[in-house]
Amino acid sequence: MRKSVIVAAFAALGTCVSTVAPAVGAPSATAVTAIPTVFIGDSYTANFGITPTTGPSGCFRAAENYPDLATEQLADEGIPLDVQADVSCGAAEIHHVWEPQDLLGDAVVEPQKDALRPDTQPIVGSLGGNTVGFAPMMKQCSKQLRGLAGALLPVEPVDRNSPAADCADFFENGAGAAWLKDRFTTVENDLRRMFAEIREQSPDSETVLVGYPRIIPEDTTKCLTPIPGGFRKPLADINQDALKFLDKEVQKPLNDLMNREAQAAGATFVNIYDQSGTHTACDGEQRGIGAMLEPSEARLGLLPLPWFVHPNRTGRDLQADLVAKTVEDLVTA
Repeated sequence: MRKSVIVAAFAALGTCVSTVAPAVGAPSATAVTAIPTVFIGDSYTANFGITPTTGPSGCFRAAENYPDLATEQLADEGIPLDVQADVSCGAAEIHHVWEPQDLLGDAVVEPQKDALRPDTQPIVGSLGGNTVGFAPMMKQCSKQLRGLAGALLPVEPVDRNSPAADCADFFENGAGAAWLKDRFTTVENDLRRMFAEIREQSPDSETVLVGYPRIIPEDTTKCLTPIPGGFRKPLADINQDALKFLDKEVQKPLNDLMNREAQAAGATFVNIYDQSGTHTACDGEQRGIGAMLEPSEARLGLLPLPWFVHPNRTGRDLQADLVAKTVEDLVTA
C-alpha cells in the first residue's frame, strides 16, 4: 500500500505551519496545501444522467458528479484536493486509460493517463463495467432493449439469434459462456496494465479503484414492481433467472475481481456493491440506481435519455460519501 506516501505529502508538504512568531495580537495561521488529485473513469464516475454536464458533450459528465461532491466533503473536513483533472467519460473501458476514446461523431478524447502528473497523489475512479460488457449483456437478456425502447443504448446484444428469455442459459452453458470468460480475462489483464500505466505516470500515487453499486437486489421479486409513479419495471422485461445470473455471476464477480487486483497492485478499493444492497434499481423510493427505461435528466436534443441503470442523485450521493471517507482514511491513517 502507498497510503503512507499520501500521509507524508499531507503532513510534510501539505501542511505548512509558519516558523516565524506571529505579531502580538495576531492569530497563528496554518496554511494547508491541497493534495494533487485526478479523477478517471467511465459513466459511473461521470454520473451519466445527471445534469448539467461539463467537458466533452459525448462524455455526459455531470458538473456535480461524485468526484465533485467528494471534493466538497473533504474540503469541509479540512482536506482540500487540488483537482488537476476529471477525465471521466461515459462508455470508457479500462484500455482508455492508455488509448484514446472515440465519442459520437468524430470527437476523440485523449488517453485518461495523459491527465496524470508526477506529483499526482490519489487517482480515483471506476473502470471495468464496460470492459466486462454489462450493457450488451443487458441487451442480450431483454427483448424490449433489442427493440425501439433500447435504440438509445448504443450496443448490440452478444447474440441476437439467441432468445432474450434464454440468456441465463446462453451465458452459463451456451456460446455466451466463452464470451463472458474472455471478457473477465480482459478485465483482469487490463486492470493490471492500468495500475502499471498509472504507476509509470505518477510513481508516488495511490490509486483508489471505485467499485460499482449493486444494481439487482437479493430478492429479485422486487424487480416485478413498477417504479414509484411509473408503469415500467425497474429492469424492463429481464426475467428472474437472468437477473440472478447478472447479479451473482457477473456484477458480484466483477466487484470481487476489481478488489483482488487493486489489493495485488497495492491500491485501495471502494466496495460500494456491499454497501448499496438497499439502494438497488428495484428498491422503490430508496433506489440509488435509475430504472432501465426511466427518463433521466440527460437529453439528446429534446429527447430524454433513459437512465440505463446508472446512479441517480441518491446513488451519486452514496458514491460521494464512500469515496470521501476512503480518501480521508488514506490521508489520516
